Amino acid sequence: MSPALHNWGFKRTGFSGTYCRWPITREQLPAFMLSVRTLNIRGASVTIPHKEAVIPYLDGMTSRARTVGAVNTLYWQEDRLMGDNTDVTGFLAPLQRLTTFPASALVLGAGGAARAVLAGLQNSGCREITLANRSPEPARKMAAEFKITPCLWEEREEVRAELLVNTTPLGMQGTLEEHSPISRELEKFSLVYDLIYNPLQTRLLRDAEQAGCGTLSGLDMFLHQGLAQFTRWTGQKFPVPEGKQLLLEILK
Repeated sequence: MSPALHNWGFKRTGFSGTYCRWPITREQLPAFMLSVRTLNIRGASVTIPHKEAVIPYLDGMTSRARTVGAVNTLYWQEDRLMGDNTDVTGFLAPLQRLTTFPASALVLGAGGAARAVLAGLQNSGCREITLANRSPEPARKMAAEFKITPCLWEEREEVRAELLVNTTPLGMQGTLEEHSPISRELEKFSLVYDLIYNPLQTRLLRDAEQAGCGTLSGLDMFLHQGLAQFTRWTGQKFPVPEGKQLLLEILK
């Protein structure tokens, strides 16, 4: 939904810009990054699977992107092509509205989004973080990098924490929609946060509600990471309530 959000933002603020979608394979990434420089493309969003692969093609990164170890935003700083990560801002936006920030968390998945989640949790004072992933080696390496606790995927349902965060694609619209990354004993989590926003209510969130947990969808994260990108590129802000209404209408 990024093209719809940013093109609406350009029109809403009177900024002269156009946001296009470019599906890029891993093999096409070097040529695309050359095109960014050659065609003077002024900014770009970066998504799966390029958030880490894009780093060698940049002239520099923000401290936030270096901490995360992944990039979701490209922008120019004078003549230097830079990388930023606004996923951290987006992820934290709904959590910062809570009365008390969670002191413990179980994070599922070990991709670029998980990196942003771990950085955001640690920066906000979450003391106990456990990471589980289907493939154990990426989780082990990421856990060592962030100095948190790794957990085998088969043992994830035994972990107790205040917050559960799903960064995997399980539950996403399409072939994975009826899948859930965890299905037992959800009542032990006070809050379940699924980064998926399409559908708005995943199977995980439905099960969590039935178990009496608080729930958050990924829509607020998507909206606020997009707003941070928009501000990075334009120096302006679009109105958040109108942006959220736009996204809800698209999802309907």
